[in-house]
Amino acid sequence: MVFEIPKINYTGKIKEVSIGAGPKALKIGGEGCYPFYLFEGEMPNPPKVAFEVWDHTPQDWQEWALQPFKDVIHDPVAWAKKCIDVYGAEIIALQLKSADPNGLNKDVEDVVAVVKNVADAIDVPLIVWGTANDEKDAALLRRVAEVCEGKNVAIGPVSEKNYKQVGAMAIGYGQVVLSSTPIDVNLAKQLNILLGNLGVSDEKIAVDPTTGGLGYGLEYSYSVMERDRMAALTQEDAKLQYPIICNLAHEVWKTKETRLKKEDDPKLGDERKRSILMEAIAAMSLLIGGADVVIMRHPESVSLVKEIIKELMG
Repeated sequence: MVFEIPKINYTGKIKEVSIGAGPKALKIGGEGCYPFYLFEGEMPNPPKVAFEVWDHTPQDWQEWALQPFKDVIHDPVAWAKKCIDVYGAEIIALQLKSADPNGLNKDVEDVVAVVKNVADAIDVPLIVWGTANDEKDAALLRRVAEVCEGKNVAIGPVSEKNYKQVGAMAIGYGQVVLSSTPIDVNLAKQLNILLGNLGVSDEKIAVDPTTGGLGYGLEYSYSVMERDRMAALTQEDAKLQYPIICNLAHEVWKTKETRLKKEDDPKLGDERKRSILMEAIAAMSLLIGGADVVIMRHPESVSLVKEIIKELMG
């Protein structure tokens, strides 16, 4: 008697979403099975890693995080181009930190000018990540959608409080919307329904489930993503069948374990190696949970994750 390994019958499929324009545009999503379960289905588009770039000079980064970019850290355009030319970035994630009302609170037009400069200077897909302040992002992301016309950028986070303003502009200028909800499957589904009712097409929606750092809420993000994928693939829940993008770099690198030096706590070991591994482990955990794109900071962390993705994809 031949033993056959039981396999899950997937009745759903994740929708494909294209980001970027031109020959380097990328498709994300499209899975017909759980993450990396290639013995049960297909993943036509391997998960991607996006390099994080800030729109202004970071003031509180660890020296070992700054080191790879120390020559370009004051210039977002040069920073993005180095990620592409030196580190092989396939996607750039521009973080609009300077616009944060609780931080520098820069004027919308000043920030938008930086976005346009970066978008015009690179030929790979661009993710533009706002402040997560609903009111500021409503104004900011609408202008981002406008100045990036024709580039098919992904803009977010878009919440239930500003989806009408941002979603309408995204439709008008052909951009991808990052639907963002606070670690809850039902809230994620509801916002996706609202975006669909507004007129945003399925091919223009990606999901931000809210991401926790390793040891600081990662398990909540993972469990929500896992249930999201179960509903999408085995329960045919069409409003959860969207690619997932996880903005994890900031969540990992703000933790105390990435800041403490070896002399502060010898049992934690070398701070540089520890931080790189924390980011890589967090990224792989989220990829196994269902992420299609992870936003990362350190080139060595990215290299580790890309190597594992390549091995898992065979």
